[in-house]
Amino acid sequence: MSTPVEAVALAHQTDWGRIVATLIRLVGDFDLAEECAQESFAVALERWPLDGVPAQPRAWLVSTARHKAIDRIRHRKLERTHAEREGLLEIRSAELELHALADDRLRLLFTCCHPVLAPQAQIALTLRTLGGLTTEEIARAFLASVPTLQQRIVRAKALLAERAVPYEVPEGSELPERLPSVLTTLYLMFNEGHSASSGQALLRVDVCEEAISLARALHRELPDQAGPVGLLGLLLLTHARRDARLDAQGELVTLDRQDRSLWDRAAADEGRALVKRALGMAPLTRFALQGAIGAVHADAASADETDWRQIAALYSVHMRVAPSPIVALNACVAFALAHDVYEGLSRLEALSSQLADYAPFHAAHGELLERTGQIEGAASAYRRAAELAGTDPERRHLRRRAKQVRSPRNS
Repeated sequence: MSTPVEAVALAHQTDWGRIVATLIRLVGDFDLAEECAQESFAVALERWPLDGVPAQPRAWLVSTARHKAIDRIRHRKLERTHAEREGLLEIRSAELELHALADDRLRLLFTCCHPVLAPQAQIALTLRTLGGLTTEEIARAFLASVPTLQQRIVRAKALLAERAVPYEVPEGSELPERLPSVLTTLYLMFNEGHSASSGQALLRVDVCEEAISLARALHRELPDQAGPVGLLGLLLLTHARRDARLDAQGELVTLDRQDRSLWDRAAADEGRALVKRALGMAPLTRFALQGAIGAVHADAASADETDWRQIAALYSVHMRVAPSPIVALNACVAFALAHDVYEGLSRLEALSSQLADYAPFHAAHGELLERTGQIEGAASAYRRAAELAGTDPERRHLRRRAKQVRSPRNS
């Protein structure tokens, strides 16, 4: 049984986004909602060890934060609109049932991804309010200074208020315009949890699971839209490998060396079914294609049994549907492993100017150079990848590869 302090930590990890989303609906103010949510956790740290953990921790935290918000509004003696909000808070006190929270999160997600905000501002605001990442963590993800990132989030909140952006899931003609940015933001939010841009930890399971939870809510809201179906399938297939990605010492384990018995087969099966459905829907999305590639990996009992020809074919389609240098990089590696390693290496090297500062490019370059017996070049590529890698586990792994490739067995 967990201690009260552990219960507070777990609630913060799993429910921060839900609590903030509900508070923003109630008070109509991002900053006030976040401040009062944080205060409610501070109160929980004081009260739960004395009174015991409440039966519904999330509802307790929302209710406590709501009372904090009412006190703030009263003490600040704000203008009439805020006084009206106080009345709204009192009237809506009965709306704190847990079933309402998923809708609040979707409203907040669509609000954060409103087109009045620049794409990076949308992602930063979503990671802060729904993902629960600190400003410092988001700044590292964007390779930006903390003050710069803080200003970006402050400006985003101010612009939403200035434009009176409605706190709702759009309908009708607005939905197609807004949905792509929501899907992309959820995808990037998941990726930041699955493979952090920087820092000591490679994996943030709580961020991944919040992204999946939001993707589920979006899928429930829009069950016949190809994007949400494909995205949820992709996230489930990717997250199914989480327990095999790090060893007991916290070191990175690459896909080809993972213990596949640790993969979550139930999540993979659910993801595979969603991806299969998404592939038959229009339009064909990059999420469905990436999910299909993940399904091929999930189908292989071992790395040696991976159907690289099928993966290479899927990447060819991906390049037609949603081309990018990173997709091209993955397509080159798949072609090398499926057909001709030398041709794949040549194609990959043609991307060097576009991806000169991208660590996975140099890691893939090292892998193909190693496969073609170019040992010194491979070691150099691994070292360059390590210099560019964002997290400590990635850097350690790539430095080991650089040393291993020059070991006597490779000489």
